[in-house]
Amino acid sequence: MKTLVTGGAGFIGSHTVDRLVERGHEVVVLDNLDPQVHGKGASPRHIEEHRRAGRVVFRQGDVTNRADLEAALEGVEAVVHLAAAVGVGQSMYEPYYYVHTNGTGTGLLLELVVARRERIRKLVVASSMSLYGEGAYRCPACGGAEGRERDEAQLEAGRWEVACAACGKDLEPQPTPESKTPEIASVYAATKKHQEELFVSFGKAYGISTFALRFFNVFGPRQSLSNPYTGVAAIFLSRLLSGTAPLIFEDGGQSRDFIDVGDVARAVVLATEYAGPGAHVLNVGTGRRTSVRQVAEALASRLGLALQPQFLGRYRAGDIRHCIADPRRARSVLGFGAERSFDAGLPALIEWCRKETPRDEVEASLAALKEKGLVR
Repeated sequence: MKTLVTGGAGFIGSHTVDRLVERGHEVVVLDNLDPQVHGKGASPRHIEEHRRAGRVVFRQGDVTNRADLEAALEGVEAVVHLAAAVGVGQSMYEPYYYVHTNGTGTGLLLELVVARRERIRKLVVASSMSLYGEGAYRCPACGGAEGRERDEAQLEAGRWEVACAACGKDLEPQPTPESKTPEIASVYAATKKHQEELFVSFGKAYGISTFALRFFNVFGPRQSLSNPYTGVAAIFLSRLLSGTAPLIFEDGGQSRDFIDVGDVARAVVLATEYAGPGAHVLNVGTGRRTSVRQVAEALASRLGLALQPQFLGRYRAGDIRHCIADPRRARSVLGFGAERSFDAGLPALIEWCRKETPRDEVEASLAALKEKGLVR
């Protein structure tokens, strides 16, 4: 099957391309090689190896450019749309860029699919757990499941946990199912929800097998260590490798569901090769909870460093406290289950990062957020 992967030179994209090639797909990659992600003048070396071997066609171009998309779609039978502007914090002060890239790019792509709908019968888009806002909760005291929104007064007082709306006690995080009503807390989350809804409504209307995959916190080799708006593990590594302490908002007790990029790529390929009909929305996570503090400590330990994280005791607009996946629907529909825990995925990440020379841009990004009033 001839498959287009937009954003295919990126972190998740390059691993997905590897797996598609292994499965015998004829792969076309469209990527704009954004300097924030790839560095100035960088070439996609993982994709370049495939290109030289004749396994992949690489096109440098942008999903917001009609001519670039038309050329990339030639002869394609499946589309995996991973290209996107990514970053909660940055999205809050560059909303046009995020809305244009994620929204306009997706709309243009689907418009061009219309004329090719007899040939293109598979659509997969990268959605995000960020659209949930806070994850699911349960109150251990009264059994309630509704939380109070963390307001300015609570956060200013350093009370970080989500409180029960009924009794005021701290809630306990629970696996978050796809049925949870989205609570948009950032521009980035709004654009991912928009992308997801565009793909699902389009797939239903045209009878094209479609998947919107809600990725949780993806980590692993090839994630940009110099992009301060990327995943938290890579951000912490950029600090540690430069000999400085990771900076942590709040108290480090906030938790996420960390999933290895190899597992994510496998989920994407399963969706691409799915033989059934329908438009599906699926969590792609492990169902396991890891705190941000644990991530920082585990990375320092694996690197043999005695650097302790620096807790800022401050909060960032758009952040949430806890969110972990309920992975049962993905197992039911795709037979997908994450194979690697966070600890099991660390050796490959550490081995890879030791060969990299990252730029620590964290202080600059923090200054930008403060200047815009987004860190309080």
